Order: sequence, then structure tokens, then C-alpha cells
Amino acid sequence: MLTETQIAAYRESGVLLVPGFLSDAELAEFRSLIESISAGNTRARYDADRVEMEPDQAPDGTRVRRIYEPCTHYPRFRSFSESEKLLGGVSALLGPDVAFHYSKINMKPPSIGSVVEWHQDLAYYPLSNTDSLAVLFYLDDADRRNGCLRAIPGGADRPLLDHSREGYFQGRITEPVDESTARLLEGRAGAAVFLHGLTPHASVANASDRARRTLILSYRAADAMPLHVAGVTDEAERYVRIVRGESRGVARFSRASIPVPRFRKRVASLYELQESARRS
Repeated sequence: MLTETQIAAYRESGVLLVPGFLSDAELAEFRSLIESISAGNTRARYDADRVEMEPDQAPDGTRVRRIYEPCTHYPRFRSFSESEKLLGGVSALLGPDVAFHYSKINMKPPSIGSVVEWHQDLAYYPLSNTDSLAVLFYLDDADRRNGCLRAIPGGADRPLLDHSREGYFQGRITEPVDESTARLLEGRAGAAVFLHGLTPHASVANASDRARRTLILSYRAADAMPLHVAGVTDEAERYVRIVRGESRGVARFSRASIPVPRFRKRVASLYELQESARRS
């Protein structure tokens, strides 16, 4: 559970670092599961429905960039996503009726882990209101050398910045970003970062010889309903489920206008979208 002080800090800044959220036993279990899921995949031959590989490696390279939907495909991660320990804090920030949205594990392998440019999560999946957050769990010590998270604090009333160019969604902020107040969210393994869906965040490549694996779980208020994006929404909504309270079947709108992304082509992940935008 989060304290009143922590809740107030999150509401003011849109980001909250909680040290020691995961126990040593949980860390060991999650790392072991990741090794099992990753085993046998290579750049030339891998299960594209479950993992994404780092592109800059030889065909027999085994460095995984991302694991898709661990809380859907693997029972232990699913049970964690529905645990009282976690949902107590999430519901304190979102309210009594909570939907699980999506999950992923970003791997950031040593000396190769991909860069992530500035973006806001709500730009990817427009919702009827902004009560949406992600919880990022550091499974390794995270610092500036191995690409820890950076975030620009701000309240929930902040605007959704432009992520498009020539009418097409780029997966990254395309207007100037003021990084003067950006926070470097360094933390030991087991720390959790609660991140509002409108909080701009980024991370640099992993320049160290240490991994920086991060388990990411996203939640939203049950009345934060998706705005339809052709070819995207139906696929993403397959994983959504009520995990606290109940579904009211009514959408709550909090803003007069909500940008809806337009994709030039289908891509597998944020990484591919941002890489494509850089090339173009």
C-alpha cells in the first residue's frame, strides 16, 4: 500500500519511485522466469508472438529486447498483476474500479539495450479520460549507465504533446521538449516506479556491462474507455480485464478533445515505431 505522502507526491508530479517494492524472493523468481522465456530464441529464429529481439546482433545472437504480455501468457506474472500488494497502491491512485491494460518486460541487455525517446503513454492508446498509469519494476539495479528511466514531472492536467509528423504518429514527441526539470530515476533492484500516462519519459541505451530488465504493468480506471484506432485497438483490448471492483459499462470523458494516432503502417512495438521515425 502507498502512504498518503506518496499518493500526494504522485498526484503532484505524475511519477513516484518506491524503493524495495519487490522482495528478494520475487526478484529471483521473476529473473528465473525471464531466463526460461528467453531461452532458445535467436535473432534469426524466435517466437515473434512472445518476444522481440535486439536488431543489432548476429543471426545467432540471443539478446531479447522485449517480452510481450507476460501477465497474459505466464501464470506467475498474471497472479502478481492481480495481487493485493500491487492493486492496493494502484486503486489508491485510480479509484476502486480498475482494469489491467497491458504488460511487457523491457530487457536492455548490456552494451546494446535500445534507446527509448521522449513519449507519453497516452499518446499510443487514446482513452476517454486520463486515469491511466504504468508501474515499472526494476529487476536489476538501474542507474544512468545502464539506462534507467528519465521522467519530466507534472500534474495530470498537463497537455498531451504532439507525437505526429505530416499527420502520422511517430511514437515520440515531435515538438521541443524542455528537459530542464527531468528526473533521473535511479533505483536498486526491486524498486517500483508509478508513472502517470501523461508523464513524458525516456531512457538512453545501456552503456554498461550490466542488464537492466524492467517489468511494466499498465492499469486504467474501469471507465477509461478506448477510442478506436483502426488495426490497433481490437488487438490491444484482447488483454484488458477488470482486476479490482467492477466494470460500469459507461465511459467517463475528462477532456474536450483527445488526439487519435494515425499509423502509416503496422509495427510490432514502440522500438520499431521510433526507429522507423528516425530513419524517415
